Amino acid sequence: MIRKFFHSMLVPALLLVSAGAAAELKIAVLDTQRALLESEEAQELMQGAQTDLEGDQNRVNALGQEIRALNEQLQKDAEVMSPTEQRRRQKEIEDKQIEYQFLVNKLQKDVQDRRQDLLQQMAPKIDAVLQDLIELEGYDLILQRGNLLYANSKHDITRKVTEKLNEKRAAAR
Repeated sequence: MIRKFFHSMLVPALLLVSAGAAAELKIAVLDTQRALLESEEAQELMQGAQTDLEGDQNRVNALGQEIRALNEQLQKDAEVMSPTEQRRRQKEIEDKQIEYQFLVNKLQKDVQDRRQDLLQQMAPKIDAVLQDLIELEGYDLILQRGNLLYANSKHDITRKVTEKLNEKRAAAR
């Protein structure tokens, strides 16, 4: 709530700054999430997470194919099946659909949790890179890309941040 209020007040405050003073401000725009996710470290961590979740993804895919096959078989054989057999087959399909939905939800939650862990793990690193860039480049204001309607690409430092993250990682090795 406070964050939304802050952001809603930021733009009018910037507009009130005189033209001369605005020319003195060094403003940058950053897509933090993109900078993090495009870094080499994040790419490796995401690849590891994808490998870890591959078994669950394969199970979801296999169950989806099984459900389709059962549906096709039911449609194909419905005329020669007894009503009891049709109900039994339909119940089997419904049970598998429930299991499928459960597995899909679980997989989505696992992916979201991994992504959140990645962002939390990388947050101190991006803060350090931002401090370095602020000192090096002398920025007065850095705005989050997602909170803006428009920003000229010349103010975007996302690529610089990603490159700095990669440089710091290479230096740490």
